[in-house]
Amino acid sequence: MKVATIILNRNLPAVTDNLYNHLMVNDGDITDIFVVEAGSDAFNLSKNTSWYVNSNEVLAYGLRYCRGMNYGLVQLIKEGKFNKYDAFFLLTNDTELDDGPTLVKLLSVLSSHPKVAILSPCSKNWGEYQLLLDIKTKYFWFIHNNSYLVRRKFIEDICNLDKPDYLNFLFDGSNFRGYGSEHELIAKAYANDWAAAITSVVTSRENESYLLNEYNKIKTENYHENIDLYISEGLKWMKYKYGFTSHWTMQQYVKSFYDKFFEFNPEFINYKI
Repeated sequence: MKVATIILNRNLPAVTDNLYNHLMVNDGDITDIFVVEAGSDAFNLSKNTSWYVNSNEVLAYGLRYCRGMNYGLVQLIKEGKFNKYDAFFLLTNDTELDDGPTLVKLLSVLSSHPKVAILSPCSKNWGEYQLLLDIKTKYFWFIHNNSYLVRRKFIEDICNLDKPDYLNFLFDGSNFRGYGSEHELIAKAYANDWAAAITSVVTSRENESYLLNEYNKIKTENYHENIDLYISEGLKWMKYKYGFTSHWTMQQYVKSFYDKFFEFNPEFINYKI
C-alpha cells in the first residue's frame, strides 16, 4: 500500500521539518509527504513546502485543520496524484511519533481490518489507551484528529471528486476551528458501513507546548482564548447544521450509527467498546 502524508504548517518550519524528516527516515519507502503552508510568513516556510497558500484571508487567519487537510487532498486530485495512494495520513505538525516506523504498522492494522476507514495511533495520555492493552485495536465513535490515516476508498464513497473544493470536501470547512468535525466524519463512516479505529500498536502525541508558548508566532489566539472560540464557534456550527444544542447530542448521534454498524456486522463485535 502507498500513502500520501499531508502535514499542515503555519510558521513553525523547524517543527514541520523534523516531523517530515522522521517520516522520511522511518517510512519514506511507503509514503510521499506533502506540506501545506497555511498562510505562513514568507520567511517561515518549511524546506519541504509542497503548496503555499497565501491569499489575504489565509495569511490573516490560516487554514486550520479542516480546510488545510481538504486543501492538500484537493490539490492531489487536481494534480492527478490522488489515485496513486491507498490511504492518506493527515498530520498536524505538532504531532510527535514513536521512534521507528509508524506507517508500516498502521498499514498492517488497516489491512487486517477491511472495514476501517479511519485509523489513529493512540496517545498514552488518552483514556482510550487503557482499553487497548489486550486487544490492540478497537473501533470507537470519537477519535482526536491530530493523526488520521484515512482510506482512499472511504473518501471516494463520501466526497465529490468531480468538483473538489477545499471549503467542503472530507471536512466541512465552514466549521473553521473544527470542534465537532471528528464527530461528523466518524458518523459518515459508520453511516456508510465503515468503521473508525484507534490502535496502540503504535502511539503518537500532540505537543501542546507550541500553542501554549508560540501562539504569537503561529498567529493565533492564546491557548485559553483559542479553546473558548473552538468550542463556541463549533457549537454554533452544530446548531446551524444539525439543530443540536450540545456536544453530547452530537456524540449520541454518532454513537447511534456506531451501534447499528455492529448490528449489521456482528463479526466485528470483539472490536466494540
